Amino acid sequence: MNENLEELGNFISAKMAAGFLGSTFVNGELTIMVSRESIPRVCKFLRDDARCRFEVLIDICGVDWPGRENRFDVVYHLLSPRINQRIRVKLETNEMTPVPSIVDVFSSANWMEREAYDMYGVLFSGHPDLRRILTDYGFDGHPLRKDFPLTGYWEVRYDDEKKRVVREPVALMQAYRTFDFESPWEGILPGDEKASGSEESDKPAGKT
Repeated sequence: MNENLEELGNFISAKMAAGFLGSTFVNGELTIMVSRESIPRVCKFLRDDARCRFEVLIDICGVDWPGRENRFDVVYHLLSPRINQRIRVKLETNEMTPVPSIVDVFSSANWMEREAYDMYGVLFSGHPDLRRILTDYGFDGHPLRKDFPLTGYWEVRYDDEKKRVVREPVALMQAYRTFDFESPWEGILPGDEKASGSEESDKPAGKT
């Protein structure tokens, strides 16, 4: 199967010379890198070509690299039930340059692109209804960016007790905890309530 994927990568690179930036094959998974402008054409080729038939769009997700000029990776996961293979398509973009929408190629991309816009701020040109899908009405910012602060933002929600929409500050509290990563198979942790009586239970019968 790995050989088939490597052959498929070589086939795609030969067919998609324009816009094809490279490929990697790691841990049995094929990833191809393409230019931003070519993504609709690439997806249409992967869907329609008789050797590919990647007819199912599994997901579109983002990755944030704040220190990079093109800070976002947009990653497309495709499945071919006909040849029982998966492929990952990846491109780079920034906050200001939109990525061409692939809604005309895969209609399911509609909500996936909206989620990428909502969570990361990635823009998609040609999308029929690019608006937030997960955050509240007047939410400001994009929560999955690595520079998004945990406090200082406002959320708008409907208060069932007041029977109206309310605006209140967002405060995501994380309690500080101390973790002991010692394996439970290597000994009893000090202070563990399960340790009570363990010494007695470990003694041979008849001895004190």
